[in-house]
Amino acid sequence: MTRSALLLALGLSLGSASVSRAQTGTPSGTVRTDTIWSQSLGVYKALVVYLPPSYRANARTRYPLLVYLHGRTGSERNWVDAGWLHLTMDSLAHTGAPEAIIAMPDGDDGWYATWNQLGDVNACRADTTRREPAATYCVPWTRYDDYIARDIVSHMDSRYRTVARRESRGIAGLSMGGFGAITLALQYPDVFAAAASHSGVVSPRYLGPKPFAPPPRYANTTAELQASARNLWSDLRWVMGKDTIGWNARDPGHMAQRLQQLVQQRAASAGPRLPQLMFDVGADDAYVDQNRDLHATLTRLGVPHRYAEWPGAHTWSYWQTHSAESLQFLLGNVAGR
Repeated sequence: MTRSALLLALGLSLGSASVSRAQTGTPSGTVRTDTIWSQSLGVYKALVVYLPPSYRANARTRYPLLVYLHGRTGSERNWVDAGWLHLTMDSLAHTGAPEAIIAMPDGDDGWYATWNQLGDVNACRADTTRREPAATYCVPWTRYDDYIARDIVSHMDSRYRTVARRESRGIAGLSMGGFGAITLALQYPDVFAAAASHSGVVSPRYLGPKPFAPPPRYANTTAELQASARNLWSDLRWVMGKDTIGWNARDPGHMAQRLQQLVQQRAASAGPRLPQLMFDVGADDAYVDQNRDLHATLTRLGVPHRYAEWPGAHTWSYWQTHSAESLQFLLGNVAGR
């Protein structure tokens, strides 16, 4: 089915990824907010949860778990308030797609990774320009990867009727969250079977050429990495740190290469498996060359993935339009297993 036909089947226009329940008449899921303790971060965190339309009626049914990550400066409510993800999921279910539970966590500006350097907690708490309270944003332990893969998944599996196995979990995100989705799936292949990224910052060391062309050039010094990061440097500098070994450990291309090598070494045993990967980006997005670079890297490595470029930029209009595609991709790789 083409993208246009898919959107029409969902009752969606090409310019909008969802419509109201009143317009479609579809059964609606439930959106709620939990407060959870994160052992990995050392603070309480808000977690938005979507429960599918049949969840309350079918008390014995278990569902796949999808985790959707917000972008930098975002919040746990972004995918609902700006992305209308719950309405898109309702519409997909109405057309016969498998239902799923969706967790949308608060990731601060933490990049969903363990930072290479500890942040300045005191300076964070003294910042009066930030909207989020210091009590939940200024975390003492910056292990945002364990927070998602362990704390969030554990909470969802214990509180809700998820299918608590790797084969029934997928993860997605936009921008910073796209970086998080790809890296978390590669770092925790025992937890997630599939990952999708929209407009992700997926090659943070990429310097050029622009537009992308081989051979690529990558940052090898802190000054070059700062030049590549541009406006992201204020928090990305804590994540990446000052040593290139730390950069490689957090780089999606290097992570994919390491996991592929590990899979090949343990091919005869029940070792790790490569997650299914999908990523897309708008042709006018500032990170389009980073996505092209990751696509070229995965192609060179022989790592299976799905890649697409569409008209659009780094905007909610783009993410609203394409969220149905990541949902379908994840559901196609985790549902019913």
